[in-house]
Amino acid sequence: MQRVMLALFLASLMLLQGCLGGIRDGIVDALPEQRGVPGGLTLACLSSAQFTDMVIEIDHAPGYAPEATTVDLLIDRLEEVCDKPDGIRADITETEFASTGDWSADDVRAQALEHRESPPMDGTTLRWHVLFPSGGYDDDSVLGVAVNAADVAVFRDSIDDAENVLRRPSAEDIENSVTLHEVGHLLGLVNLVYTSPRDHEDADHPGHSSNEDSVMYWAVESSSLGAIFSGQLPNDFDDDDRADLSDLASGDLDAEQQLWRP
Repeated sequence: MQRVMLALFLASLMLLQGCLGGIRDGIVDALPEQRGVPGGLTLACLSSAQFTDMVIEIDHAPGYAPEATTVDLLIDRLEEVCDKPDGIRADITETEFASTGDWSADDVRAQALEHRESPPMDGTTLRWHVLFPSGGYDDDSVLGVAVNAADVAVFRDSIDDAENVLRRPSAEDIENSVTLHEVGHLLGLVNLVYTSPRDHEDADHPGHSSNEDSVMYWAVESSSLGAIFSGQLPNDFDDDDRADLSDLASGDLDAEQQLWRP
């Protein structure tokens, strides 16, 4: 009887180990799909504890390459706020996307995952990803969107439509500001993964600045910006944005929902 009970116990133990192994494997397999929320890699950008350099992967549809001024502005602003002693560079690739019409947030996530060269956390390199597809967002008032911790899309067709007849602002200026605005969301601005001690979030547009001189102002990513701005668009973070990032980097301000911590 004891031998039978022992055999049953061992069989049950082996079955349990098999189940645990399957669950463990499932967790490991699922981890790369845990893309996080916009702002989920804020600390990874602000710190050089692990990630000493940064690559902005830019995938664009044929004929939709970003302006050189957009790429330069993006790198300059990130260099000003992120701690990357080994530098920040852009890797630009012409890409045939599966989606060409109206894009949903899930379309952006799927295409970003399919065309990403390497994972966002790649050894000592942090990689963020910007898509410039043809077509527009399924909400046609949106010029750009941040969909998770490392991926954004900027819709050039919608930007061209948002340019007013006087070209003030111009499509190039709009692209510059919209792209930086969406990457600002990857930095967690405004209040996406923290609560600022400064009162600069627009109550009617959560996650955005109330200051129209900040690139994080809500209208920057909206097709109505041509009616709101008749001249130069904001293309920089304001003092409150930068103070938030400084406090997050120093640890004086707690960051939530982080995929990495120093």
